Amino acid sequence: MEKKTSLKVSGIFNYFFQNQQSSGILLILFTLISLILANSAYNSNYQALIHCSTNNNFHLPTTLLDWINEGFMTLFFVLIGIEIKREIYEGELKNRKNAMLPLLGAIGGMIVPAVIYIIFNLNSPAINGAGIPMATDIAFAIAVLGLLGNRIPLALKIFLTALAIIDDLGAIIIIAIFYGHGLQLNWLLMSFGICLVMFFLNKNEKTSIWIYILLGLLLWYCVLQSGIHASISGVLFAFLLPRGNPKQLKISQQIELVLNKPVAFLILPLFAATNTALSLNSNSLNFNNPISLGILGGLLIGKPLGIFGFSYLGSKLNLSSISSKISTKQLFGASVLGGIGFTMSIFITNLAFSEDNNLNIGKVSILIASSIAAIVGYFICKKSIPKSLLK
Repeated sequence: MEKKTSLKVSGIFNYFFQNQQSSGILLILFTLISLILANSAYNSNYQALIHCSTNNNFHLPTTLLDWINEGFMTLFFVLIGIEIKREIYEGELKNRKNAMLPLLGAIGGMIVPAVIYIIFNLNSPAINGAGIPMATDIAFAIAVLGLLGNRIPLALKIFLTALAIIDDLGAIIIIAIFYGHGLQLNWLLMSFGICLVMFFLNKNEKTSIWIYILLGLLLWYCVLQSGIHASISGVLFAFLLPRGNPKQLKISQQIELVLNKPVAFLILPLFAATNTALSLNSNSLNFNNPISLGILGGLLIGKPLGIFGFSYLGSKLNLSSISSKISTKQLFGASVLGGIGFTMSIFITNLAFSEDNNLNIGKVSILIASSIAAIVGYFICKKSIPKSLLK
């Protein structure tokens, strides 16, 4: 029975890994297209499309950019929440020893980059962006590692995936605590009420999936109005989905299967296209700016040092164990790939800065740092492959 469950989890992981890998490649393509359009004669038309606005009386998002960031990206967070929950109950995070390695790596990969960013922006309003270099992009990191195929041990892929998932959970907590705006108590109480209803519905085995979907939409709207970023509703919804008996567990799996491809191949590429429409000029390419130095230092130095240092130290203190299939060089290569911020880093940049200049500097720095981390991490991992497997 245990073997059957293990195979099932392995199959789900492989499906998730393949989707994320393909999505990462598509993200690169849409980012390049967006940058080309934003720096061409079509820039004004492209910006007009992204920021086209409609008025409504229900305090819903008004522009295409807002709908993607506050609406559709919530579905991305639903998937992240489902994956975190599955890892806790069935995956790498179920076993304490196994969970401690990516957990310690993720903690180090959040603390060290944040400290580096704060050092550069200590007495500046831009200190609000300390959360930017703390995130790891699952899709991009897995896409780069996936380019090496089966020559990289599965244990390393699972480590990087689990680390990125825990990293995202940390980013979600940071968003909830530090990037809210003008909290509205009545809407918060209504959000809490919906969560309670979902919790008690889990005890009823006959509750329809459509009831959960309706409650999820209501939860999104209430959280949107509460002043907390709407993306948090996606994670809350995922964690409140039932997983008691096989029938209840099927609800979570159905939602995941329905959302997987639209999120990977439509929502994330659209997010990349609308959030990287950046004009590359002397201001945005000013790498002496404290914001740029903080992000570049955080992602390119802080991430590898934090992830590798905390992971290695944890194993030496017997708090965690590193798989015998993972070499020291491979662990360091994966730690460098952790410096690929992209989706979550850009998402936090949108929340941290309101000035266009700071937004551009932040996003360009993320793109540069993520590209360098991807290239360096790829070659370190490739160099770690035994010569017999390179043939």
